[in-house]
Amino acid sequence: MVPPTALADPTAATGGAPVGTPDAPAIKDPVKDTILTPRFYTTDFDAMAAMDLRPNEQELEAICEEFRKDYNRHHFVRNAEFDGAAEKLDPDTRRVFVEFLEQSCTSEFSGFLLYKELSRRIKQQNPLLAECFAHMARDEARHAGFLNKSMADFGLQLDLGFLTANKAYTFFKPKFIFYATYLSEKIGYWRYIAIYRHLEKHPESKIFPIFNFFENWCQDENRHGDFFDALMKAQPDTVRGLRARLWCRFFLLAVFATMYVRDVARKEFYEALGLDAREYDKYVIAKTNETSARVFPVVLNVEHPKFYTRLERIVSNNKALSSADDSAGPAPLKAVRKLPYWLANAAEMAKLFLMVPIRSERFQPAVR
Repeated sequence: MVPPTALADPTAATGGAPVGTPDAPAIKDPVKDTILTPRFYTTDFDAMAAMDLRPNEQELEAICEEFRKDYNRHHFVRNAEFDGAAEKLDPDTRRVFVEFLEQSCTSEFSGFLLYKELSRRIKQQNPLLAECFAHMARDEARHAGFLNKSMADFGLQLDLGFLTANKAYTFFKPKFIFYATYLSEKIGYWRYIAIYRHLEKHPESKIFPIFNFFENWCQDENRHGDFFDALMKAQPDTVRGLRARLWCRFFLLAVFATMYVRDVARKEFYEALGLDAREYDKYVIAKTNETSARVFPVVLNVEHPKFYTRLERIVSNNKALSSADDSAGPAPLKAVRKLPYWLANAAEMAKLFLMVPIRSERFQPAVR
């Protein structure tokens, strides 16, 4: 992490080396916050500290023991394959890959900040929960650091200290943190393992050696998701009753729609890996939906013929919104131009939310 005070003189820590090289990476300005960019979260720490884990304490103890083993302690070690790998990418691939690294690093760092603060704030009142969060913070910090080091290969780095102090934080009640982080970790598992398996079959599409680490990496994501699964089962109200069903539907839809719209917009990254962004996302969404049925009371009917039709309409509307942003004219005029597309997106999301969900015991009876 680069202290903000070190940024006054960009060459101070580099012995005068040119900034913007792997030896002296330039500090990259963070991307503008949008609905599609990773967010930083905070929550009700007192409510978290007071949680009774007894309904599922045995499973949580077992997961904590898995965390203690730290299977990936020696995994994230850079090797000679990284030397000169960045120089082999053409400018377009380089651009979209750096965007991927930045989004991924910000997301992992967001998880680190939340988990670390939770572990610190609830340590005295709820030591088991605090220890689990401390182990997950360790994993997320390791991931973020590894991604940021890869950005340095391209002469850029994120100032994580600046992000910590200046990025807006979104408050979520604990149960909303559970839904959002469970889905984030599980969808992260399916995203990484899908890319890893694809590149195993097509090594010629492996544009950078970081993908060699994805198999073990995604197991961290999977264990984190299992922790939130167990935590929700220890708080039965989060997965029982009408309200729980509605919130699970909402978070599934929000996560799936955000990923789909974002990935289609940056489809060039997936094309560089030999993947079709839409087909890749459909696979990841189907697998995450299936996995979620193990804890959520309902899941989405992602096989409905209108599900992706409506997502594609949102993709088209977002293109029009981007064009309106880039057009000439004062901000009020741009807002007027964008209003029909905002309303259209809201309507499509409402239609997606109102589609009849699938009860999990019917979707996946073997594990219920």
